[in-house]
Amino acid sequence: MARPQTSATMTPSTEPEEDAIKKIVIATDGSTSAEQAVEFGLELAAEQEAEPIFVHVVPAVDVLPAGGFGVTTARIHDVTEDDRAPLDEASRLAIEHGAHARTELLRGDTVDEIVAFADAIDADLIVMGSRGHGAIVNALLGSVSHGVLHEARRPVLIVRGTQVPTAALVH
Repeated sequence: MARPQTSATMTPSTEPEEDAIKKIVIATDGSTSAEQAVEFGLELAAEQEAEPIFVHVVPAVDVLPAGGFGVTTARIHDVTEDDRAPLDEASRLAIEHGAHARTELLRGDTVDEIVAFADAIDADLIVMGSRGHGAIVNALLGSVSHGVLHEARRPVLIVRGTQVPTAALVH
C-alpha cells in the first residue's frame, strides 16, 4: 500500500527553544588561558545569540602580617583598578566582536562566587580557562576550574590554553 503524499510548510518558530543557550557566564582573571576562554565564550555567545556575562572574583578580605611570628590581621579588600582590569579587557574584546556584554566584579572565594552567581542569574553555561598546571600542582594548590566543574549544577566548559613551545618560536 502506497503512503499518501503530504505537503508541509516549515515556519520558523519565534518561540525560544527550551534547550537554547541564553546566558553564558565567562569567568576571567586576566591570564592567557582566561583570555582564550573570553574569546571562545564570545564566539559561542554570538553563535547562540546568547548574553555574555563576564565575572572576575576578588578576595573579600586581605590577610596581612601583623608584627609577630605567624600573627596576621584581616581587613576588607579595597577594590582597585587592577582588580577591574580583567573585566575591562574582556569588555574591550566584546566590543571588538560587536557584542554587548555585562560585567560583574564578585567578592569572596573564587569557586563559590562563580557558582553562586551562575545559579543566581540562571546561567545556561559557565565558560572558563584552565591554566594546565598539571596533576601535582593541582593536588597541592587546587584548581579553580576543577572546583567550579565539581560544584556547579549547570554545564561548565573549560577552555584549555594552547601553548607554543619556546623552541618552536626560535628559528
